[in-house]
Amino acid sequence: MSLITLGVVALDCPAPRELAAFYAAALDWRVVNDGDDADDEWIEVAGPNGRALAFQRVDEGYRPPQWPGQDVPQQLHLDFDVPRDRIDEAERKVTGLGAKLVQHDEGVRDFRVYLDPVGHPFCLCFR
Repeated sequence: MSLITLGVVALDCPAPRELAAFYAAALDWRVVNDGDDADDEWIEVAGPNGRALAFQRVDEGYRPPQWPGQDVPQQLHLDFDVPRDRIDEAERKVTGLGAKLVQHDEGVRDFRVYLDPVGHPFCLCFR
């Protein structure tokens, strides 16, 4: 077993509970709170096999990444795998939850790019 393993990926955002709800619904995971933070400064979304995403409040000066430009770089993005024959269904799900499609696959790529409700880029990748 590796000495160092990935624990959680944390995304800065202005409203952690709301963004956690978006990803929980998109992934069919659940929003959890560590119980130490009544102010919603840090919210986690728990999935299978110990997987997790975390959302950390940035009160002042939050600037969403600007995709694809680099004036405000994306800093990171998340890739989610989707069966090829269900990509349109997955797209309807995430856009229905508030995501915005910013780059279609156009039949030539194996991914589509979206922005979550506060501007973080993520991809739905075909398997």
